[in-house]
Amino acid sequence: MTAPVFVVDGFGTDPAGRYVLDGPEGRHAVSVKRLRAGESVVLTDGAGRWAEGEVDGTEGKDRLLVRLGDVVTEEPGSPRLTVVQALPKGDRGELAVETMTEVGVDAIVPWAASRCITQWKGERGLKSLGKWRATAREAGKQSRRVRFPEVADAATTRQVAELLAGADFAAVLHESGTEPLATAPLPAAGHIVLVVGPEGGVSPEELELFAGAGARVCRLGRSVLRTSTAGTAAAALLLGRTGRWG
Repeated sequence: MTAPVFVVDGFGTDPAGRYVLDGPEGRHAVSVKRLRAGESVVLTDGAGRWAEGEVDGTEGKDRLLVRLGDVVTEEPGSPRLTVVQALPKGDRGELAVETMTEVGVDAIVPWAASRCITQWKGERGLKSLGKWRATAREAGKQSRRVRFPEVADAATTRQVAELLAGADFAAVLHESGTEPLATAPLPAAGHIVLVVGPEGGVSPEELELFAGAGARVCRLGRSVLRTSTAGTAAAALLLGRTGRWG
């Protein structure tokens, strides 16, 4: 079994040369995981810096003492993959974030598409964004990542078009697409941006704007996936094709 991952702010040690994992992460390690001396852990800041360690002991119910190895940095994957995810209904947004994190997406941009039933406004929007970010963090830990995906602020359609215009490869998943995503020419490096529409689909006006920004209109397969699963399936395809799953 691979070592569990815990998120930390830094890697400083106490006078005895041990890292003290406390707070919610320490409580989870001691009281939920029930880690004991001699077991292995991985500590990360979620931004690529991480270190393996060996549990030296525990204090109380929420303090794990760890002997750390060298702190190293995992470089970002290349090409970088960003998925623009239209806002799904209910908790399907968290499902999309969770599974896209597990497959290896680098960034997720929530998008308030015109046909989205759900709209993020005011406190509700901030709460929903917080849930997406917490989901990415927890899914990153569960999938043993040390560089978690960035979850951006919700974007407007115009902001999505600007993101697409600056990409090295940009695509919109749409059932009208004649070009399969499986055979579209991909860059060896740079930035790939993929747009996943809402359950009601990307509107003709949005599709025209995105195509004008340089995005290809692609189809994923013969069937039409739900918005909460299409991004994960497409991301897995792209990451496999670029060699990042190699």
